[in-house]
Amino acid sequence: MDLGVRWKLHGDGRTPAPGAVVRPDERLSWPRTFGLGAQHVVAMFGASFVAPVLMGLDPNLAIMMSGVATAIFLLATKGRVPSYLGCSLSFVGVAAVIRAQGGTSATVTGAVFVVGVALFLVGVAVRRFGARIIHAAMPPIVTGAVVMLIGFNLAPVTAATYWPQDQWTALLTMLFTGLAVVCLRGFWSRIAIFLGLIFGYAVSWLFDLVFGRIHSNDGSGKVVDHWRLDLSAVGPADWVGLPSFHGPSFEWSAILVALPVVIALVAENAGHVKAVGEMTGDPLDDKLGTAISADGAASMVSTAVGGPPNTTYSENIGVMAATRVYSTAAYWAAAAFALLFGLCPKFGAVVAAIPGGVLGGITVILYGMIGLLGAQIWINAGVDLRNPLNLVPAAAGIIIGVGNVTLEFTDTFSLSGIALGTIVVITGYHVLRALAPAHLKTQEPLLDSGTSAYDSPPGGGPKDGESGTGK
Repeated sequence: MDLGVRWKLHGDGRTPAPGAVVRPDERLSWPRTFGLGAQHVVAMFGASFVAPVLMGLDPNLAIMMSGVATAIFLLATKGRVPSYLGCSLSFVGVAAVIRAQGGTSATVTGAVFVVGVALFLVGVAVRRFGARIIHAAMPPIVTGAVVMLIGFNLAPVTAATYWPQDQWTALLTMLFTGLAVVCLRGFWSRIAIFLGLIFGYAVSWLFDLVFGRIHSNDGSGKVVDHWRLDLSAVGPADWVGLPSFHGPSFEWSAILVALPVVIALVAENAGHVKAVGEMTGDPLDDKLGTAISADGAASMVSTAVGGPPNTTYSENIGVMAATRVYSTAAYWAAAAFALLFGLCPKFGAVVAAIPGGVLGGITVILYGMIGLLGAQIWINAGVDLRNPLNLVPAAAGIIIGVGNVTLEFTDTFSLSGIALGTIVVITGYHVLRALAPAHLKTQEPLLDSGTSAYDSPPGGGPKDGESGTGK
C-alpha cells in the first residue's frame, strides 16, 4: 500500500534548479529536509500557541497533537496534499461561550469532538457525491456570514478579558504585530504572530522592571496588583514529561454551540486543497473529500485525549510558496519536532505565561482577521449583497452572532450567539429562497472562487447554467 512515505531525491539534494519545484513525492537532503521541517514548526508557532491558551487547554498537548494530526493527514491523503495541521482559531469563540455557560475543559473538548465527527462525515459525503453538496447546503453567502459571525463574536473576549490587563502593552503589541504582518516580507511575514508574542514578552518584562506591578484585571475578573509577566511556574516545570490528558464530556448545549464551526472548517479545507493543487501543478480535486475527512479524524483523535481541534494552516502554505519546496518529507519532520516540543513541560509553562496584555494586542488582529475572512469568501464568490435574498439572512444572523442574542425555549435550554446566528443564516436563506420570486434566484457560485473545478464535467467545460468562471 502506498502511504506516501517514500521520496525521490530532488536533483543534487541541495537547491532546486531555477524555476523548479520540489514536488510532494521528492525531498532534498535529510539535513535540509529537517531544517525545512523546523521552519514549518516556527511558522505555525504563533497561532498554535495562542489558540489553546485562549481556549483554556494545555499548550504542550496542543503542540504534540498537532504533530499527530499532521501525520494522520499525510497518511490519509497518501502524501499528495502537503499540509501542517495546527490548533484551529475558529473554535476560540466556541470555547469562550461554553466556559461562560459553566463548561469545563472536558465539555469544550467533548463538543469539539462531535464537530470532528461531523467534519469527517462531510468529507465522506463529498467523496461520494462531489463538492456540489457543499454548494447546495452552504452557498457562499451562508459560509461567509457564518465565518464572519464566529470571528466577530470574539470581540467582547478581547475587550473585557485581555485588553484591560495591560492596555499599553496590548496597544504596543497590536501595533508591532500589525507592522510585522504588513511590512515584513517572505518567511518573516508568515511568523508575524510569533514575532508579536516575543515583542510582547519583552515589553511586559521591561515594564515590570521599570514600573513594577500593575493594578488591573488579572484575567479572572479581579482587579489586583500583579506582575505582567509571571514566570514562577517555569522554574519548577520538568524538562521532559507528558502533557496533561483528559477525556471529553458531552453536553448538548455545548455541542450546539460548536457545530456551526463545521462550515468554517469545510471552507478552510476547500481553499487549502485548491491552493496547494495550483502551486504544485497537481490537480487535487479528487482529494477534497479525503482532506476534509482526515481533518475531522485528526481533530477527533486530538480532542479524545484533551487536546484542541486541528485544521490546515495557511501560514505553512506561505512557507511552501516562498521556498518552492512542497515535499511531504518536510512535514513529517515538522510533525516529529512538534512531538518533541510536546514532551517538554518547561516549554509549555513558558507558553502558558503569555501576559494578558500581549494576548489583548494579538487577539485584536486575529479575531478581526477571522471575521473578515467571511467577507473575503463573499468577494471571491462575487456575492451580491444588493439582493435581499442574500442580504436579509446574513444581516440577521451576523447581528445575532455578534450581539450574542439569546432565544430561550425552557428554563434549561436556550440558543444564543454563534449557534443561533448560524441557524438563522442557514435556515433563513433556504426558506427565503424557496419563497422568493424567480428574479432573485440567480445562479450562485460554488464555495469559493477555486472550487468550481471539483464538479466540472470531463473536458473542463462549464456545466449547464454556469458561466465556467467560478464567479
